[in-house]
Amino acid sequence: MTIAMLDPSKFVALVTGATAGMGEAIARRFVEAGGRVVATGRRADRLARLAGELGERLHPAELDVRDYAAAEALLASLPEPFRAINVVVANAGLALGLKPAHEADMEDWRRMIDTNVTGLVNTVRATLPGMVERGRGHVIAIGSIAGDYPYAGGNVYGGTKAFAKQFCLALRSDLVGTSVRVTNIEPGMTETEFSLVRFKGDEARAASVYEGAEVMSGADVAEMAFWCASLPEHVSVARLQATPTDQAFARPEMMRRKAGG
Repeated sequence: MTIAMLDPSKFVALVTGATAGMGEAIARRFVEAGGRVVATGRRADRLARLAGELGERLHPAELDVRDYAAAEALLASLPEPFRAINVVVANAGLALGLKPAHEADMEDWRRMIDTNVTGLVNTVRATLPGMVERGRGHVIAIGSIAGDYPYAGGNVYGGTKAFAKQFCLALRSDLVGTSVRVTNIEPGMTETEFSLVRFKGDEARAASVYEGAEVMSGADVAEMAFWCASLPEHVSVARLQATPTDQAFARPEMMRRKAGG
């Protein structure tokens, strides 16, 4: 029996955090498959470059997901071809610092909560009514295996990803009967700007996180998001958890290093 996947040319996706890493890769994947993408982020110059490269099927929009009013205003101002959003990829998020809880910077904690929790909630609440009204849609949150598997220094970051997991499960309960799907994609180690941001620009320390192991890329996660969105509408992936083959859980030291065996 052949599975009839959804036609990607019908996708109108909103992708947050599309200026780099997973978000940029996800935006590329949907556009290159023939869909339309509203690509958001705080770095307007990067969005402009992406739009210049991908063309008219990508609409760049500067947005700080922590600002709910700005999210609502953005949706109200979208050009007609981008208004009927049917895929929302809530990707914007970050980790800051790796200190134990009793030494952590409170400002880092606040920023992670504001972006990873409030930003996710804002994105979903702003876009969900339209999808419910149209009777079609898909919310995809980019979580992390850190929501299941804690590691030293991952305190608040892991907590925000545990929130994403539980929030998505609760959304599924609320949305039964609406034909709107919800998926939490939970990647393991993925080489993007993640560690560079976590270590506040320390390139050497960021690079050391991935030494000796073949980790995932933003394109790998983009393929997961695209596959989940492309499945027939009666199929809904609740959680997709994926790690590099050489990683078992969240802590980097639990990886089997290719260099050392």
